[in-house]
Amino acid sequence: MRIDQWLWVTRFFKSRSQATAACRAGRVRLNGSLAKASAQVSVGDKITWRDAVRNREAEVVLLIPRRVNPTEAAKAYVDFSDPLPTKEEKGSLPIRDRGSGRPEKKQRRDLDQLRGFQK
Repeated sequence: MRIDQWLWVTRFFKSRSQATAACRAGRVRLNGSLAKASAQVSVGDKITWRDAVRNREAEVVLLIPRRVNPTEAAKAYVDFSDPLPTKEEKGSLPIRDRGSGRPEKKQRRDLDQLRGFQK
C-alpha cells in the first residue's frame, strides 16, 4: 500500500492529495528516511510527519484497503505522537508582527526550534 494512501485511509489527512503534498514537501518520513508518496508501507513500519501543530509518529499495525470510519481506522495504527498543546502552551509561542516581512533562514530555524519542530 502506498504511504499517501495509508495516511488518507487512516484519516490523518482529509484528502489523499494533501497526504501526497506532504510527502512531496519532505515532511513525511518512513522508518527514518524521507518518503515519496509512492513508497510502500508494510506492517511494523514507523511513519513520522510534521503536522501544523505538532510532530506526529505512528506505527503501522494494519493495512486497510479503503477509507473507513474513524473508530475502525484507529485500529490500523499505534499513535506515539505528543499530546496536543494546552492553551497556556499555545499562548507562549512567539508571534511575528504583521508586516515585518518574511523571516530569514536563521529566524525560521529559531522559530521552529521554539515551536518544538525538529528535523
